[in-house]
Amino acid sequence: MKITAIEIKHYLLPLDPPFKAAWDPLPRKKFPATIVRVSTDEGITGIGSGDAMLGLAGHEHLFIGQDPFEIERHWQVLDNIDFHYGRCWPLDIALWDIMGKAGGQSIAKLLDAQKFKILAYASSGEMLAPQERAERVQKLSDQGFKALKIRFHHPDPREDIKVVESVRKAVGDSLEIMVDANQGWKMPWDTGAPWDFERACQVAQALEDLNIYWLEEPLPHYDFRGLARLRQKTKIRIAGGEMNRRWHDFKEMNTLGSLDVYQPDVVLTGGITGVRQIAGWVQHKGIWFSPHTWSNGIGLMANLQLACAVSQCPFLEFPFDPPAWTPQRRDYMLHPEDRLMIDRSGYLHVPEKPGLGCELDEKALSRYEVNTVYIGEP
Repeated sequence: MKITAIEIKHYLLPLDPPFKAAWDPLPRKKFPATIVRVSTDEGITGIGSGDAMLGLAGHEHLFIGQDPFEIERHWQVLDNIDFHYGRCWPLDIALWDIMGKAGGQSIAKLLDAQKFKILAYASSGEMLAPQERAERVQKLSDQGFKALKIRFHHPDPREDIKVVESVRKAVGDSLEIMVDANQGWKMPWDTGAPWDFERACQVAQALEDLNIYWLEEPLPHYDFRGLARLRQKTKIRIAGGEMNRRWHDFKEMNTLGSLDVYQPDVVLTGGITGVRQIAGWVQHKGIWFSPHTWSNGIGLMANLQLACAVSQCPFLEFPFDPPAWTPQRRDYMLHPEDRLMIDRSGYLHVPEKPGLGCELDEKALSRYEVNTVYIGEP
C-alpha cells in the first residue's frame, strides 16, 4: 500500500449564540476545523483533524509514495516539521485510521487494548453563576455522568470557588469534581497575568476541603518546578500538559515530578504514535495519563482509542456543556450516528467500526468549507 494524496480542507461552523469559552476573552462566533484526508492506492482513505497543518506544504514528497504502515518513520518526519513549523499531527491520526481500516480493526485493538470503554467526565466550557452551574451539573448527573470539570477564570478566584461550593452542595459526594484553573496558556490576544505560585497555593488549599479530584493547570505550562513544588504542598492531584508541544517537556516534567495527571492531546502533541510513548513514561512511575480532548469529534475519537488502550486513569475528558457546547456543535463534521455520547452508566465506548470508527458527513461539511489545499495528486 502507498500514500497517493493528502488533502487538507478548512471549515467554519457559525455559532449562534456565540460560545463564551472560559479560557478565551472573546466570545467565539465560529468554530473552525481542519480536516486531513490521506488517500492510498488501495482505495482506503484515512482522516484526521486538529491544528491547521501549517508547515506541511512543501514537504509532501516526504509522504507521497510511502507505505502508511511505516508509522515510526512518518512520526520522525512530523516531529521535525513540528520543530520547524507547526503541529501537523492530524496526519499521524489519519495514518492510524488507514492502518485500522486496512486490518478491519479499531485503533484501540491495534494498540492491544484490554478494555474498550472508559468513564467520561463532563468537561464544561463556560463560566456560570453558582446556581446555574449547579443546575446544569444536576442534569449531567441524571444523564449518567460520574464526574465533571468546572472552569475557573474570574479575576478573583474566590468567585470561582463559590461555584464549586454550590455544585458540591447540590450533588454531595455523588460526583467527582475536577477544576481547571486555565492558567497554563493564553489566547494570542489575552495579555492578562497568570496566577503566581502563592495564588495557586491559596486556591489549592481552599479546594482541599471541597474534595476536588484534581486541579488542572494552576501555573504556566513551562513552570515545571513550580508545579512540582505545588504538588508537594497540596493533597489535590495536579494535572496539566495539554498544550506542551514537545515530547521532551513531558520527559522533564516526569523527571521533576511536576504532575499527578498528564494530559497531552494526540492531535496537538505527537499524534497517537508519540503520546502512547509519553503515557508509558509517566504511568511507569504510577502517574495517570488522561488526555485533553477539546478539539472536535475526530480528536475526541482519537484520544478515546488511545486512552482505552493505554490509560490507567479511570476518566476521559468529554467536552460537553449543553446548551452552549453539544455534540451537534463539537462533531458537526461527523455523521450524526458517529457522534459520541455516554451510555446510561457514564461510559464512552470504542466504536465497532475499524480505524477511528467515524466517517465524515461530506454533505454537511460542504456548507462550511472555506478553502482547500491539495498536496499530491487528488
